[in-house]
Amino acid sequence: MKLAFELAHKPSESHYQDIIAGNDLHRIVQAMEANHLASITDTTRLLDISQLQKAVETLCRAKRIDLYGVATSSVIAQDFYQKLIRIGKNCTAFADSHMQITSASSLSEDDAALAISYSGETPETIDALRCAKDSGAVTLSLTQYGSSTLASLADISLFSSSLEEGMRRGDMASRIAQLHVIDILFTGMVSLEFTDYTPKLKNSYQNVQIYRKTTGG
Repeated sequence: MKLAFELAHKPSESHYQDIIAGNDLHRIVQAMEANHLASITDTTRLLDISQLQKAVETLCRAKRIDLYGVATSSVIAQDFYQKLIRIGKNCTAFADSHMQITSASSLSEDDAALAISYSGETPETIDALRCAKDSGAVTLSLTQYGSSTLASLADISLFSSSLEEGMRRGDMASRIAQLHVIDILFTGMVSLEFTDYTPKLKNSYQNVQIYRKTTGG
């Protein structure tokens, strides 16, 4: 049954275009567009709606949310953090691995932890999620498609496209794919708890407009 599921959700055979020496700018623009569109399309095909629904409900229900990720994945975690605080969620997104463990140690069964790693094998991220799990929190992972230590550890596993290959890839298409999943999670949360979250989203937007400082020039 597991094999049948994986075959049914196998990414399409799209060709990822790596960085080429001396490529003209016109072709670079076309390559980036093709890579990003293919990554988003494949990620959408890989999404398990039942797992996605569990993730949205878990994040809405959680009293506190920890977000873990290092290097490029920490940028994804920070993006989600900025979204979540706008709707009043109590969350943290530490890039420092020691602080991730420190935060994970204080979680409870009322909380949730989302760990992000393209490879699913980043030691620091695995340690943080394992600590969160030991603390009783519901654990979620976001990795590339396929088996990995991080995905197997999580209670809820989400996957993004695994098209990006090559030493010169620069974590571009993978970043877009992960951000795609984060945007889906956030939109799903706001849609599910529309009456509660929408006023907070509106209030945060209005206050930024009122209090933000402008520089003269």
